Amino acid sequence: MTLKKTRLWVLLAAFAAAPAFAQNVAVVNGTPIPTSRAHALIAQVVAQGQQDTPDLEKAVREELINREVLMQAAARQGIPNRPDVKAQLAMAQQQVILHAWIEDFLKNNQPSDADIKAMYDKVTQGAGGKEYHLHHILVADEQQAKDLIAKIKAGASFEDLAKQYSKDPGSAKNGGDLDWSDPKAYVPEFAAAATSLQKGQVTDTPVHTQFGWHIIRVDDIRAIAPPPLEQVRPQIVQQLQQEKLLAFEKQLRAQAKIQ
Repeated sequence: MTLKKTRLWVLLAAFAAAPAFAQNVAVVNGTPIPTSRAHALIAQVVAQGQQDTPDLEKAVREELINREVLMQAAARQGIPNRPDVKAQLAMAQQQVILHAWIEDFLKNNQPSDADIKAMYDKVTQGAGGKEYHLHHILVADEQQAKDLIAKIKAGASFEDLAKQYSKDPGSAKNGGDLDWSDPKAYVPEFAAAATSLQKGQVTDTPVHTQFGWHIIRVDDIRAIAPPPLEQVRPQIVQQLQQEKLLAFEKQLRAQAKIQ
């Protein structure tokens, strides 16, 4: 159960600074509220972005007192003994314990630099390829596309024709500029036509796709470099830890007697 920020701010406005917690933050009808519970709640609130101040400690103390008063009322009505509540409490306890255990497992199973480098090499080995800087003109009619190709070959400006005739709202205003991209980002027919061209070439015939008829120009081609190791190191560490956690879970499952 988390402490709502809105409730905390109301409490902060209502209470002045409080002294540091003793062994218990309060005793309600003979039931002590341990300081450890207050510290845990403060840690939750601080994790949400608030600062640990005397005002916050005072607000947390009041919140815990309110909770204890309500808990005692619930106990008098037998709520903790209801089967549905017991089942939820068991699930919550299991979740808290497993979360703490996983945190410890990950902390104690940090991958080595060699393992990280090996995973990086494995992932980037199949990466790479090329990306293309393209311009295109999209029209609805094949004959119009052929006429525009003829004009381009005769010396007309590709960019001016794109601004005048292209039906692609994303690139027409920029003269048909599609910027740099991996050809795999386009539909197969368009990608196949683009990758068949050399730098500076324009398609000799219109390229038909589900969007219409395209005239494509390749402005430049460059290799796609994988990101540096340090940039993707956190993701690789997380992946290696998850793989180790899953392997350990599988091992425990195999050793368990399940009936």
